[in-house]
Amino acid sequence: MSKTTLNKISEILGISKSTASKALNNYADVSPKTKAMVLNLAKELDYTPNSFAQNLRSQESKIIGLIVPEIVHYFFSNIILGVINAASKCGYAVVVVQSNDDYEYEVKQLDALLQKNVDGVLLSFADNTNNFKHVKSLLSNNVPLVLYDKISKLIDCNKVVIDDIKAAQMATQHLIDIGCKKIAIVRNKLKSQTTIDRYKGYKKALLLNDIEYDKLLDIETEDVSLESGKKAALTIFENHKEVDAVFAVTDLLAIGVLETFKENNVQVPEQISIIGFSNWLLTQITTPHLSTIDQPGQQMGKVAFDLLYSEIINNKNNVKEPYKTVVIDTKVISRESTK
Repeated sequence: MSKTTLNKISEILGISKSTASKALNNYADVSPKTKAMVLNLAKELDYTPNSFAQNLRSQESKIIGLIVPEIVHYFFSNIILGVINAASKCGYAVVVVQSNDDYEYEVKQLDALLQKNVDGVLLSFADNTNNFKHVKSLLSNNVPLVLYDKISKLIDCNKVVIDDIKAAQMATQHLIDIGCKKIAIVRNKLKSQTTIDRYKGYKKALLLNDIEYDKLLDIETEDVSLESGKKAALTIFENHKEVDAVFAVTDLLAIGVLETFKENNVQVPEQISIIGFSNWLLTQITTPHLSTIDQPGQQMGKVAFDLLYSEIINNKNNVKEPYKTVVIDTKVISRESTK
């Protein structure tokens, strides 16, 4: 059976193709009677509009691009879910690409999305991104852009973040409130804004509680992998017996720390308390269950898409609004790994 076309509807009803199209799109200059006839026939013939042709006429692709550092990351998988759910309600498809947390690949992936004529881009920077020529070029060409999670304060655009300084301060304060005095931080290199801000939050909590910052308890790792967390814990175990708590800037680092302490018969939380960051699903199945900072990925994804959609609509209507930064609330999830 051949697909019903707009031509077929117009021929059956004896009206022009443009009138049939206007009726389907609820134009005011088409009479209610004609609209009803067209809509009823379209329903009877199971007519499906040619969205590709419609998008060409409106110069829209109805596709947005979403760049994530890692798809398998629990937090970013929730971002993806939040974006897709919000986008589908507005008739948009989402092309998801991964930067592998690498600047060079991020540039290539952004270029690939632009080749697909996406209507806008959602981007979380790779940890080693410190050159922003690719996104500045995007903005200069008036392509809607929203940065989320890992952002740069040097880029003037819409952003969705959490307050990483406040969240890390809350995590460290939680350890202080349960009586910990020698608190180590396990973090990756101070390159991304998120790591920098979590480091600042840790130091701020120490300062406000008159606890002296100890450079020796500031453990820097190569990345945020489980293995890096295990190596950091070994350094603490072998060289810093006085440590009674660890704040890790990601859950994966925290889980690595926890596993190494268990392997070396360090009792958690009786001897050392541990708190992570992000509230991965894994934190609920470790032994003991891991305390962490809740980072609501689905909510961040929804808000990021909503901002992008507003900018796309504003562009169509030649409306310019000031850029905004939306801050998503976080909280401490206290579980068995803290006393």
